[in-house]
Order: sequence, then structure tokens, then C-alpha cells
Amino acid sequence: PSPGRWIRLCSADFILALCISLFPGFSQGRVVGEDEAGFAECNVFFPGQVPPEGFTEPFHVKICQQYNREPRFATLYSTKDKIPLYSAFKYIKAAQNEEESWLVEPQVDDPDNDQQEMVLEADLVGTVANLGANQALTSDYVGSGYERGLLNPSLLNEEDFQTATYTLTNAVPLSPSLSKTWHRDVGRVVEQALAPHCPSKDHLYLLAGCDSFQHPCQGQGVRCPRCCGWRRAVTLQRGDLTLFKGSCGGDSKTKEKVEAILQAISQIRAGGQVGTNDSQESKESGLVRKVAGIIATPFIKLLELLIYLLVELVKFTFYFLWLVIKRVGSTILDGASSLWSGVVSYLQAISMVLISIPYDLGRVVANISLGFLEIVQDVAFLTYRILRIPVGFILHLAAFPYHSICAIPSVLKDLAAGIGGTFSLAVDATATLPARLLLRGQPHSQAVCP
Repeated sequence: PSPGRWIRLCSADFILALCISLFPGFSQGRVVGEDEAGFAECNVFFPGQVPPEGFTEPFHVKICQQYNREPRFATLYSTKDKIPLYSAFKYIKAAQNEEESWLVEPQVDDPDNDQQEMVLEADLVGTVANLGANQALTSDYVGSGYERGLLNPSLLNEEDFQTATYTLTNAVPLSPSLSKTWHRDVGRVVEQALAPHCPSKDHLYLLAGCDSFQHPCQGQGVRCPRCCGWRRAVTLQRGDLTLFKGSCGGDSKTKEKVEAILQAISQIRAGGQVGTNDSQESKESGLVRKVAGIIATPFIKLLELLIYLLVELVKFTFYFLWLVIKRVGSTILDGASSLWSGVVSYLQAISMVLISIPYDLGRVVANISLGFLEIVQDVAFLTYRILRIPVGFILHLAAFPYHSICAIPSVLKDLAAGIGGTFSLAVDATATLPARLLLRGQPHSQAVCP
């Protein structure tokens, strides 16, 4: 059960709750604790700040989605089925879809993680304990045949609000055709059927959810919604419901506005465009449009089926051609790669041989030069040994006259000294001879000298 003030577009897949209130608010994004009421700060994304009640399973996690330190929308997430039960958000301005960058919520898998806002999945690998244990990852959708359908559609948001919608805690598995229909028609319902009746667009509150889950999607850990699309039925929950309150239409014309919304939704289901005037002529033609829509719906469905089959056939054809081209291209590339490797190896071997030729030639020339120098050295040494003795003899012979001439003064000096000595001895001998003869002729006597 849930409180009043919301319209439910119910089906086997989706519940689109559209609420209008007067009290916008501010919040900080985080995984809401069990001891806090509702979605804590994120209650402002609900009319009257009162979220739906009755979701009390232990695997239901309340997330206040935050991006760039600002709250963007609220999500009730099932960690058991790894898909959101619903997302609540405000509609302010639609915008073209930007590039998709899928985000995850760290605290869903790791409650003790201190990151309180969504982060790119690639940036969390290895930093979050048990990443993917309680929430879906991109790998869960790979090869499953399903696309990530946004409960809070990106086309109903702009700038950072749009970037924040690309979180896997805001996505449910949808078939490609249903995903396209959902994202197209929900934008038309909001822009053409609801926004014109609420002058202050920042007071238009929306809540989108999905129905029960039956089986895992193609064996993945993510469970798929039960069936079909949101356009199978449109119902209005009544009771104490107040659709347009205060400055957003709380007057006697509320019933007429509700009928206008339902007519606009029926027209969107039929594939038509919705006008924004409430003239009497438009009211009178409403029944005609309903009948035309009922009549045209089977043909539109048939046309959609044919278009879907044609698109799938074209996709299959292109996929088959892609596989063929990929296989042929892979074979050609492998062959070219092998050929290129062989050519490179051959050129490398030839280059090494060609480079080694000058090197070897230089080594041979150097060895020959060194050998020649050794021969010249040996010849010179042998010549020196042969010529060393005669040269010494000749030098000594040539020096003999010089030494002989130089020795004459010394010889003459020595000769003169010898002759002088001889003459001196002769003179001394002659002088002492008479005295000796005289002494020899006299008698010997003892002479005493006084």
C-alpha cells in the first residue's frame, strides 16, 4: 500500500506514479540506514515527503542517489533480485540523451564504504568488497538479450541529473523493443499529458517502478519483470486521492483534468500527438479519438510487429555479415601477420649478415696490418742485432787516433818526469861519492860531540 496523491500507470511490468505537490526540498545522497524514517533526507522526492509504505523485506535497500555531491533522485532497491522496485524523482526539464556512463552504488555491496555517491563501475574494481554481490553490474547484461531500462528515464532529466540516471540501481532488464517503447512513451506521457496541467514544473513528482519478478534473465543473477509493457492498462487509484492540490490545480476542474490526462494517455497509446488546449471542441472529439484509437491500435500493433521483425531481420543480416567479415578478416589478418613476421625475420637475418660483412672485413684488415707491423718490427730488430757489433768496432777504431793523440801529452809528461828523476838521482849520487871515499880512507875513531 502507499499513500494518496499519485496516479499509477500499472501493468505487468511498470507502475508509473505521477504526483504533484508544492514543497521541494534538499537532501544528501547515501544509502539510508534502517533506523531512519523513510528515505531520510530524500523524502523530499515524494509528495508530502511521505514515501510509499509496505516494503519491509530485509533485502530492500533505500538509496538516495547522489552525483557530484548533490541528491538527484530516490530508489528502493532489491538486493535479492538486483533490480530497483521503484525510483522517485522530480520532472523539471527534458533534454536529449547524452553519452552513457554507467555508475554503481558502493554502499549497496559494502555498507562500511565511505563513498556516499554513485561512482563509475570501472573505478571501483578492487576497492569495494563483494562488488556485484547485491547489485547488478554491466557483466550481468552482457549476452543476456536484455537492455538496461531506466525507471527514472534519462530523457526526462538534464545535465548532472541525467548523468545520475545511468546507474545500475536505476535499471531493470527490458527486451530491446520494450526498452525503446518505454523510453519513448513515458516521455510523451509526462511532457504531453501531465506537465501542461502543472504550471510549476518543479512541483511535478514522478514515481516509476516494476512489477513482480519471475526468473533470472538468461541465467544471469538479475531477475526480469513478469511480462509485457506499461501500455497494457491504465488505471487510476482513487480513495483519498488529491491529484491537483494548491496552486497546481486544486479546484472544481480536477476531475476534468484527470479525464484529459487519461484521454491524452489513450491517444499516446494509439500513437497520436496530444494537444494542450482544453477547449470544448477538444472534449467533444475525445470520444471520436478514443474510437479511432481502439480501431487503429491493432493495425498499429501489427505495423509495430512488422517493423520489429524487419528491424530484427536487418540486425540479424548485418550481424551475420559482420561475423562473416570478422572471420574472413581475422583469417586474412592472421595470414598477413604471419607473412609480415616471416618477412621481418628474413630481413632481420639478412641485415645482420650484411652488417657483419664490413665488421669481419675490418677485423681481417686490422689483423693483416698488425701482422705486417710485427714483421717490420722483427726485421728491424734483427737488422739492429746484426749491425750492432761492426758498428761498435768501427766506432772504437775511429776513436783510436783521437785517444792516441790525446794520450801523447800524458806520455811525454810521464817520460819527462822519468828522465828528470833519473837525472836527479845521478846528480845526488855524484855529490855524495867523494865524501864516502874520504870517510873510507881515515881511521875509525869514537867521536863524542859535546
